Amino acid sequence: MNNLGSLTAVAFGLQAFVTLLVILDPPGATPFFLALVGDRSPRERVRLAWQAASVSLFVIVLFALFGKFVLNYLHVSLFGLQGAGGLLMLLISLELLTGKESPDVSSGKGNVALVPLGTPLLAGPGAIVTTMLYVNYAHGAAKQSALLLAIIATHIVIGVTLMFSTRILGLIKESGVTLFARIAGLLLAAIAVEMIVASVKGFFNL
Repeated sequence: MNNLGSLTAVAFGLQAFVTLLVILDPPGATPFFLALVGDRSPRERVRLAWQAASVSLFVIVLFALFGKFVLNYLHVSLFGLQGAGGLLMLLISLELLTGKESPDVSSGKGNVALVPLGTPLLAGPGAIVTTMLYVNYAHGAAKQSALLLAIIATHIVIGVTLMFSTRILGLIKESGVTLFARIAGLLLAAIAVEMIVASVKGFFNL
């Protein structure tokens, strides 16, 4: 990322958009989304899709503006943030694997768009760190505006992807949703373990 400072505002924004899109990975989040919203109504699925994108957008923008200050004030390292996110995702993955949801989720009170979809699945440590790095190179109003547009455009793609993915649920039926949940739980557990291991390595400079 050392060459970011020499890019034009347009090239800077395009590179930020592509990088964030790859890290946030909307297609990769789709199985987890479908597994968590399989028992909701079609209208509610669409609402949750855009709500998850909105929550991720809010978290990313929040860290872009105040990330360094908040982490420094709380004396929290990025590795600590990564480890916490990994533990949270591991708990969610165990619920998906065993089919045992938390009381709030099973009663319909829980909002899966907030946790784990909005964060840490979408707006996870990788996306947060990347955004904070781009902020460091966003010198001038043009590049700052380009970065903001890139972040917004990325989350529009996320919302559209998750929204249209709900059409799959009509084809796979209830048994398919259960299968999706088990596969998503396994993949999410693997991602969580990787995050925790990376966090431990970062703490001990391994």
